[in-house]
Amino acid sequence: MRRAFCKLLLTGMAGACLLPGIVAAAEPAAVPVPVTASFSILGDLVRVVGGERVRVTTLVGADEDAHVFEPRPADARAIVQSRLLVVNGLGFEPWAQKLARSAGYKGRTVVAAQGVTPRRMADEAGHGAHGGHGETDPHAWQNPANVVLYVRNIAAALSEADPAGASAYESNARAYAAELQALDAWAQAEFAALPAAKRKVITSHDAFGYLGAHYGVAFLAPQGVSTDAEPGAKEVAQLIRQIKREKIRAVFVENMGNPRLLNQLSKDAGVTPGPALYVDALSPEGGPASSYLRLMRHNVTALVAGMRQN
Repeated sequence: MRRAFCKLLLTGMAGACLLPGIVAAAEPAAVPVPVTASFSILGDLVRVVGGERVRVTTLVGADEDAHVFEPRPADARAIVQSRLLVVNGLGFEPWAQKLARSAGYKGRTVVAAQGVTPRRMADEAGHGAHGGHGETDPHAWQNPANVVLYVRNIAAALSEADPAGASAYESNARAYAAELQALDAWAQAEFAALPAAKRKVITSHDAFGYLGAHYGVAFLAPQGVSTDAEPGAKEVAQLIRQIKREKIRAVFVENMGNPRLLNQLSKDAGVTPGPALYVDALSPEGGPASSYLRLMRHNVTALVAGMRQN
């Protein structure tokens, strides 16, 4: 990451520094508000709330991993040209604020997760340094009730950046909150149909704490396995023992997981992994998780089908 920022300073800042007037200039109401979102899930939320009044640039795109993201000069230029930068917070993307400072960004930054009650990562060896998050679990969007707070924060920030569109942003946020509540009610019913003893899942990424707490599902992840660290033989063996000991058939990795882990699990534990879950990124357009609502419906459907086999 340090090399990436050095590269930005050497090759990208010259272009970015030519753009300060764009930040300060007041745009006509007819011109969409330029907004940069740190990763694809936030980009989707900003588009829903902002509608046609915003133009959204997403730094970490579909099927890309924010844990290992290295900024490019074009990313610095996108931030400098924006009137609003939207980040998750909770330690998810510390590189975003560094990038904004390096680019000389003077606009507003909104932390979408502001107001969320943070969860702590499991107090086990290997989890403390998960993706650089420390002990805070940043994956708050895995609980739709938290995303209601996300869209309210985004709507408030857009209203401040573009007062003429405030009523539209507030209306869009209310409508989307209703969709989130309907999604939550559906998911509650799906999980409630399973006996508590069956609600156990093995995943390769310790990222479902908010979902598990909200819906009463036990997610078990191997120690030390995250998207920015290759699983070692010891961790894979531990995972296989967990699967056999708990008699768990619901086994998943995320869309950015290592396929070798799937192959080894299938061979050594006698399980057939379910479809990939989408955790930190949407799928591309046309995929099963091209929006936040589709992501959650895909994940819940896959998880329930897997747990029925337990």
